[in-house]
Amino acid sequence: MADEPLVLGIETSCDETGVGIVRGTTLLADAVASSVDTHARFGGVVPEIASRAHLEAMVPTIERALKEAGVSGRDLDGISVTAGPGLAGALLVGVSAAKAYAYALNKPLYGVNHLASHICVDQLEHGPLPEPTMALLVSGGHSSLLLAPDITSDVRPLGATIDDAAGEAFDKIARVLHLGFPGGPVIDRLAREGDPEAIAFPRGLTGSRDPAYDFSFSGLKTSVARWIEAKRAAGEEVPVRDVAASFQEAVVDVLTRKAVRACKDEGVDHLMIGGGVAANSRLRALAQERCERAGIRLRVPRPGLCTDNGAMVAALGAEMVARNRAPSDLELSADSSLPVTETHVPGAHGHAHAHAHDHDHVHEISKDNLYS
Repeated sequence: MADEPLVLGIETSCDETGVGIVRGTTLLADAVASSVDTHARFGGVVPEIASRAHLEAMVPTIERALKEAGVSGRDLDGISVTAGPGLAGALLVGVSAAKAYAYALNKPLYGVNHLASHICVDQLEHGPLPEPTMALLVSGGHSSLLLAPDITSDVRPLGATIDDAAGEAFDKIARVLHLGFPGGPVIDRLAREGDPEAIAFPRGLTGSRDPAYDFSFSGLKTSVARWIEAKRAAGEEVPVRDVAASFQEAVVDVLTRKAVRACKDEGVDHLMIGGGVAANSRLRALAQERCERAGIRLRVPRPGLCTDNGAMVAALGAEMVARNRAPSDLELSADSSLPVTETHVPGAHGHAHAHAHDHDHVHEISKDNLYS
């Protein structure tokens, strides 16, 4: 174990300041500072508040992780950081911090992809990923089906949400039901006491002519909201638990159905589920049920590793070091729309066209243009 790469990972794509430390595929520390309570009164994440919270939490969270792991910065073999996708200002805080530590400690820097990190975190719990890995990632910003022959260099998108992500739909329905923010955990809790078959809500993009692996939850969200409004307009009480259970069932039915189909179509005998919504108890149960029926092995990290965290970024960073992938250089920039096909952002020597795709980049202010 001593000769496996020791890597510190920094995650700041949204409202969690996550710092993780791993040695190979062993988790040594997972420190998280969340600003979710600050955003709750606004009913969603406020980018400027998230960025400021990351700035305040960064150094204490890194120090807490190093102490928890019982290592010093000098012991590290590399520093990895989420370079994208995510909120531009939030990403910039993490990327700037990672560059500062990498420069000060003279360690290689790895700017990695947030979605690929969500897949790689499963290694910390269930051992090395099979190749290829089929992954269903579901969160507040993403609903994606991905095939990963090599998590460090080859991740292929099979399908994605064409409108609202699954987690976003949970938050919006929770708001309509006056349940607060974030919506996922409270809907999951209430749904356990409701009837999932009480109301027949629609299953988006499940027709024979619809894209096989794409997701759409906007129509479902509208349907649920109108159903609730009609009840209130008629002066009737809204059966919150039944609405929660029926809505949740509609979401997880589509997610698991498409994921199992992708495994069968691609000849992959296992499925990994990650992202914040992977903490949902009904999604886990239905996925297990359908995977067993189809002869597919299911891998889902424990709930704490499904939500955004630094451990997942460290896990992918350690894999980059182990496979001798080219590190990023200190000109690394945050990229709010980094495509999943770019699992990491190598430096100029490792990849001449590291930023050939047409996306807006957020560059740090250099001294040259600051004082010119």
